[in-house]
Amino acid sequence: MPIPSFQFRPKYVSFDCYGTLIEYPITPITRELVGDQIPAEQFDQFVREFRGYRYDQVRGEYYPYEQVLRDSFERVCRKWGVKAAPDAGQRFADGVRSWGPHPDVVEPLRKMAEHYKLVILSNADDSFLAESVPKLGAEFHAVLTAEQAGYYKPRYAAFEYMLEKLDASPEDFVHVASHTRYDHQSMHDMGFRNLVLLDRGYDPVTHGYDYVTVKSLDELNQMLGI
Repeated sequence: MPIPSFQFRPKYVSFDCYGTLIEYPITPITRELVGDQIPAEQFDQFVREFRGYRYDQVRGEYYPYEQVLRDSFERVCRKWGVKAAPDAGQRFADGVRSWGPHPDVVEPLRKMAEHYKLVILSNADDSFLAESVPKLGAEFHAVLTAEQAGYYKPRYAAFEYMLEKLDASPEDFVHVASHTRYDHQSMHDMGFRNLVLLDRGYDPVTHGYDYVTVKSLDELNQMLGI
């Protein structure tokens, strides 16, 4: 089946960072922290619920991402009657800072940057992006964070910050993310229409939000005419 092409040239191609461009293997750290407190057959459910608590934890005003990780982990542990390690937040944060790009990212992203202005809008602090962005090997026009915006995605204010910072409108973007709940749903409701799900298996592919699904940045480059 041929890959569809965008019928316009976007001013910006914007990205979520963690999970989309940078790997996010949080499950092994979770397993280390939980140990044998949860039966093996229930661990996947624990991980799913931990992910849900992380989402719930960022739907207020911004506060540091390491504390978000700590608080959401403590909440799911409390629900399951599990003892949460006091250094869990730091161990998760150290993991995020250490992770590198997905294997399919660097070359296609570098090629894309030769043709388009690239932007990151990330649900993390400036200090995380300062370590992660250089690993991507591409030039970014802007790297925007929840810390700068004062809000995390999926809050509208996070996306409004991107629009204000770039003096742009939703029509100026192709936006790429692997997280439908954090990115696509809010952006669709705000009038963004050129949305791309880079499917890495984090969220189910749903209907009603007008995004297209790709499996790689190479596919996206083809859609962008590169």
